[in-house]
Amino acid sequence: MGLLLPLLALVARWAPMRAGAFSAVLGVAAVALWPVPLMWREASWLEVCGAAAFWAVPALGALAAGGYLRRQASRMRQAVRDGRRDQQLELARDLHDFVAHDVSAIVVQAQAARFVADEDPEQAVRALERIEAAGLGALASMDRTVHALREAAGARSASVPGTSELPGLVERFEGGVLDSDPAAVRELSREADTTAYRVAVEALTNVRRHAPGAAVVRVRLHRAAEGIELSVANSAPARGAGGLRGLGLRRRSGTGLAGLRGRVEAAGGTLRAGASADGGWRVCAVFPARGSTLG
Repeated sequence: MGLLLPLLALVARWAPMRAGAFSAVLGVAAVALWPVPLMWREASWLEVCGAAAFWAVPALGALAAGGYLRRQASRMRQAVRDGRRDQQLELARDLHDFVAHDVSAIVVQAQAARFVADEDPEQAVRALERIEAAGLGALASMDRTVHALREAAGARSASVPGTSELPGLVERFEGGVLDSDPAAVRELSREADTTAYRVAVEALTNVRRHAPGAAVVRVRLHRAAEGIELSVANSAPARGAGGLRGLGLRRRSGTGLAGLRGRVEAAGGTLRAGASADGGWRVCAVFPARGSTLG
C-alpha cells in the first residue's frame, strides 16, 4: 500500500492520457477495495462502504498531486513556447526597424544621386558611397538578428545594439549631430539602453521618410531633471525638398512610434513626439536612471 500511492501519483504525472486514466481507475479501485474481502463476513455493508471510501481518499489525493504536477509542467512548456514566439516577434520588429532605417537612407540617396548626376557627378558619387554604407548596415542588422535567433534566449540581449552604436548610426545620417553624455549612458539599464537606440532608429527613419530636406537632425542623450533623456529633433525641411518621390508613402506595419511607446513604457520610461517651435519635429524619450523610477 505504501508503494501504490506514489505509483498512482507517478501515473497521473507521467503516463499518456488514455493509458493513465485507465491505470488510475484500476489503482483507485485497488486501494479502495482491498479491505473489502477482510470485512465481508463480519461487517455490514455500510461499514464496508465506509472503509472503501476511507481508503479511496488517499488514492484520490495521490492522483490529484500527480495531476497538479502534470498541469504545472504543461503550463511551463506553454510558457516556454510563448516566450520563444514573443522573442521571435521582437527580433522581427528589431529587424524591421533597423533595416527600415538603412533602406530609407538608400531610397533618399538614390533619388538624390539621380537628380544631381548630370550637374554634380562628385556629389552623385558621394551619394552612392552612402548607399553602399547603408546597404552594409542593413546586411549587418540582418546578420545580427539571424545570429540572435540561433543563440539561447539568455544571450540574446548581447546581440541587440544599444546606445553605444549611436555614433555610427548618426554618422551615416546626413546632417546628423550627436550630443551624448557618457555618464548618462552608464545610468541606463540594459533594457532602457536598447530601447533608447530603437527610439533613435525609428525617429531618424521617420525624418528620412517625411522630412528629407531637414538641414540638421540633432540626437541628444543626457541627464535631465526627469531622468535620462534621449531626444531626436530635426529642423524644418527646406522648401522644395518634398520633390523626392516615394517618401512617406510606404505602408506602416504597426512598429513605428506608436509601437515604441509601449516598449518605452515597459522599460519604465515615457515617450513624447510633436512639432517643435522652429517648424521641425521632436521625439523625446525619458528613462529612469539605473535603480530608480520616474516620478
